[in-house]
Amino acid sequence: MREDNTVAPSAWDWGQQRVTVGRHFVRDLEGLWSEVLKLAAVVEDALNQSIHALCDGQLELADQIKLQKPAVDCWEVQIERECVRVLALYQPVASDLRRVAAVLKINGDLERLAELARHIAKRVKKLATDPQAFPIPQPLENLGLEALNQVHDSLDALVQTNVGQAQAVMAAERRVDRHYRSVLKLLKQEIVSHPERINTWLHLVNTARNIERIADHASKIAEAVVYLKEGEILRHRITGDPARPRMPQ
Repeated sequence: MREDNTVAPSAWDWGQQRVTVGRHFVRDLEGLWSEVLKLAAVVEDALNQSIHALCDGQLELADQIKLQKPAVDCWEVQIERECVRVLALYQPVASDLRRVAAVLKINGDLERLAELARHIAKRVKKLATDPQAFPIPQPLENLGLEALNQVHDSLDALVQTNVGQAQAVMAAERRVDRHYRSVLKLLKQEIVSHPERINTWLHLVNTARNIERIADHASKIAEAVVYLKEGEILRHRITGDPARPRMPQ
């Protein structure tokens, strides 16, 4: 937490009453940060369960993920409402505004990651109707484990607000994309070779796409870490563009 929120009134031109509100803001902001990190841990666990259910054909893990949906959805909505309340009540600026904006962005990415975990779990249930579906092709399993590593590294960068680690996650996204394309090529070949199992191959194609999207959201969380720390918006940036806008420090 930056010390800006607790500096003397003269530095921010706050009155005595405003100093009290400032302490409340620090408390609420830290509460927001704590909640989004707790949600991140729950979502990462759901993703681990979904990928391992896929790799090992564990239907019980897939069932557990479905049961988590109401609690995770409610949690995500509550964090968003609290962000809006903090923005309206305290009107934060500079790094404090970035912190709230980053929580909003990360909260949305976590909700989408949880949804992707559920999608994969549903595919596991459908794949189970094919006695030959498990084990899944090794390249797809490797892709899933690689995406899990991306999520873990992005959330670790978030906890530590580590820009270097966040940048490493973003740099690794291209490798995941290449791996995804090779998996798609393999699955298309299987469709041609074994058209009688087309439903299974299509389920796996859909699953591969969901896994690739998991890595995408991990990269977006990493971008939010850079924005949080440096005020730089990396989304849609043009490589080598020296005129990228920066927020005030």
